[in-house]
Amino acid sequence: MPRTMELGLNKIFRSRWGVAIVLVVIVFAVIGLGRLFSGGKNDNPVVGGRGSPATVASVNPSEDDGDISSEAPPTPSTGPGKAQPEAVAYAFASAWVDKKVSAKTWRDQLLPNSTQKLADELKGVDPASVPADRLIGRPSVAAVNSDLVTAVVTMDSGKLSLRLTAPDGQWLVDAIDWDPA
Repeated sequence: MPRTMELGLNKIFRSRWGVAIVLVVIVFAVIGLGRLFSGGKNDNPVVGGRGSPATVASVNPSEDDGDISSEAPPTPSTGPGKAQPEAVAYAFASAWVDKKVSAKTWRDQLLPNSTQKLADELKGVDPASVPADRLIGRPSVAAVNSDLVTAVVTMDSGKLSLRLTAPDGQWLVDAIDWDPA
């Protein structure tokens, strides 16, 4: 008997049709076992079938999501007698590219237009490491809110981005970023 079974299985597995039939039997066995262990219930509806639920909107389209504002952009608030953010950005950038002075003098030129946080970050910086030599044009200023603006100053070798803040009405550079050309 075992020899007969061995010859029969060899014939089945040597033909493509035999292998295909065995695979189909295995698939149906797995599906049958799955239904047996799930209690024969089909809790999951057919996706895309006739009984599928209607699409439900999860967002009220009449509510404002804040992406497009009909309000005017914020206007930077400057204290009386204080310099406008564009003037502060220009003065800072002019001092930043002045590499013909000592490191102490260079930092001292930046201090009147810098926050204490930025002044501390600039300690020990060598002005020779500044990647630009001269300004090209005036800063372009964009207000984030009434006491925070960003200014971009075009230089001969890239763009200097400055973040200016004015918590008490006096604009000071709080952060710098360099974008090489």
